[in-house]
Amino acid sequence: MSVPHISRRRMLLGAGAGAGAAGLAATGVGLASSALAARPQASPTLMTGYVEVNSHSVGNVAKYELDGGGNVFDIGLIFAANINYDGQQAYLYNNPQVQAQLDGADTHIRPAQAKGIKILLSVLGNHQGAGFANFPDRAAAEAFADQLADVVNRYGLDGIDFDDEWADYGANGTGQPNDFSFVYLVQALRERIPDKLITLYYIGPTASRLSYGGVNAGDLLDHSWNPYYGTWGVPDVPGLGKAELAPAAIDIQGTPSSTAVSLASQTVSEGYGVFNTYNLGSADASGYLSEVTRKLYGKATLYTG
Repeated sequence: MSVPHISRRRMLLGAGAGAGAAGLAATGVGLASSALAARPQASPTLMTGYVEVNSHSVGNVAKYELDGGGNVFDIGLIFAANINYDGQQAYLYNNPQVQAQLDGADTHIRPAQAKGIKILLSVLGNHQGAGFANFPDRAAAEAFADQLADVVNRYGLDGIDFDDEWADYGANGTGQPNDFSFVYLVQALRERIPDKLITLYYIGPTASRLSYGGVNAGDLLDHSWNPYYGTWGVPDVPGLGKAELAPAAIDIQGTPSSTAVSLASQTVSEGYGVFNTYNLGSADASGYLSEVTRKLYGKATLYTG
């Protein structure tokens, strides 16, 4: 079933804006509205925060606020679960650190969600030959979508992020990338989690296989972002517009502040709706982030610890 693209960003920004946090958390819709309302820009820009959970808690995204009110981060991403291969089919694998975040959701996830921050599970290749672009048929793609939907529903997550790196397509007798695989996967996942977020880290064979049989994956996705930190690059995702894209990407612990500021300024001047960040750690990064948020929102960043 093809779900028409009617700016799924409204799920993040618009629906349920007048409801209380508890009610919104139950629906998984519109949690960021109150936080974004405090931002002065007429066209609010979302900020992502990828967190390496082998070393840090995804809950760190909730420790930053804008001076005067509002969250700094709108989307926190658990980095990363894996798509593995058992010799016959792909399966979802959570390493012990990822599983600890999920099992400890009351500590790592719920406080951020209560503030209106969406928490997504990012899924990454694992050198075993399985990837999002080489399911052999629709049934295989749907079987993996079942696993993804199950982890979202079981742990109360807000969606799934696809990162097509390190798959090593062809390893262990697996197939090479094909044209239909990712479209089938996203179709199946959207049917299973219609009110959740599905995002694409714009990299790998998947990034060049986003349309098949008259269906654009972008019509079923919510957002896509540039994966190359310290650079500007607009993801070419048919079906997604400026409001859903992040051409700017920074590594909080690696991109020079001057570069981050320049990318933030370009995001605003060119009217893009998302700013992508990676490597949020446990130390106070408010000084660095303030330089970015002053450009995006006209406000400094406060660390609440």
